[in-house]
Amino acid sequence: MAEPASLAPKQLGAYFALMEAVSLLQHEVEKQLRAEGDLSWIQFQLLARLADSDGRLTMTELADGVVYSRSGLTYQAGLLEKAGLITRGPSPDDERATLVTITEAGAALVARVLPGHVEVARSLLFDPLSDTDVDRLGDLMTRIRGHMRALPPRSAAPRKRRTP
Repeated sequence: MAEPASLAPKQLGAYFALMEAVSLLQHEVEKQLRAEGDLSWIQFQLLARLADSDGRLTMTELADGVVYSRSGLTYQAGLLEKAGLITRGPSPDDERATLVTITEAGAALVARVLPGHVEVARSLLFDPLSDTDVDRLGDLMTRIRGHMRALPPRSAAPRKRRTP
């Protein structure tokens, strides 16, 4: 059996720095969202995506956008629906699709927590960077995201069959 290829020391260092920075940022974002809106990160992502669209997306569009499992998304959508922040119903365009719509209460919650969310992102991520650094970071992350998104979306992957 061949040994797996390893990362060069620079690549390994960059990888671990990125993963640690993402974890630190996500921890602070989660803390702010819980304190100001009693929301998890994934719940905020779902509401923010809906608020940023025309207020309506299918469950598949949401799953692809937030990179979350179908079952996990269904669970989170159920919690948001129970809280009166979204509604779910059949799509008029595709009877197989479920359409998710943000409610007025959901949009108001996003508007309430967004300033604190922006402040956390600004203070932790952007304050130590120059404008040139932000441009370079944006270019790099856009290229990386595009490379990763070129793969089939998770929602297109076949579901694993359970064995009885």
